Amino acid sequence: MGAVMETAQGTERTAPGAVAAFARFVLCGGGVGLASSFAVAAAASWLPWILANALITVVSTLLATELHARFTFGAGGRATWSQHMQSAGSAAAAYAVTCVAMFVLHQLVASPGAVLEQIVYLSASALTGIARFAVLRLVTFARDHRSHRERAQKTPAVPAPLDATALCTAA
Repeated sequence: MGAVMETAQGTERTAPGAVAAFARFVLCGGGVGLASSFAVAAAASWLPWILANALITVVSTLLATELHARFTFGAGGRATWSQHMQSAGSAAAAYAVTCVAMFVLHQLVASPGAVLEQIVYLSASALTGIARFAVLRLVTFARDHRSHRERAQKTPAVPAPLDATALCTAA
C-alpha cells in the first residue's frame, strides 16, 4: 500500500507501493536504459567507448530521475537538485559497474560482437538497476515520505468546537 505525501503544489498524492513502484521503475528506467544502450553504441562510433558511456549516463540519469520523480515514486513534480545529486551518485556507481563489465568482456573475448556487447552492457545495467531502485526508493525519494509523516505527527490536534449550550449550562 502506498504512503500519502504532499506535492510541491500542496496537494496530497498517494505514493505507490513497492511492487507498483518497481514496475514503474522498470518501465521508466528500463526504457531509458534500453535507449541508452543504443545511444552508447552509436556514440562509441565517434568517441572512445568510456566517454560515450559517460556522456549517455549523464543525459539518461537526468531524464530517468525526472521520470522517477514524476511517475515512479509518486512525487508528482519535478525532481529537486538534491534528488538529482543523489541519483547521480547511484548512477556513477552503475557507470563504474558497466565499465568494469565491458573491460572484463574485452579481456575475455578478443573481438566481441555488438550483440554480445549489448548483452553484457544490459545485464550489468539491470543488476545495478536493482540496486539503484533500492537507493532511490529508500533514500532519494523517501525523504518526501518521511517529511510528510513528520509534519503530520507534529501538527497539533485541533480541538472540537465548543458547544454553546454546554457552556451556558456549566455556568
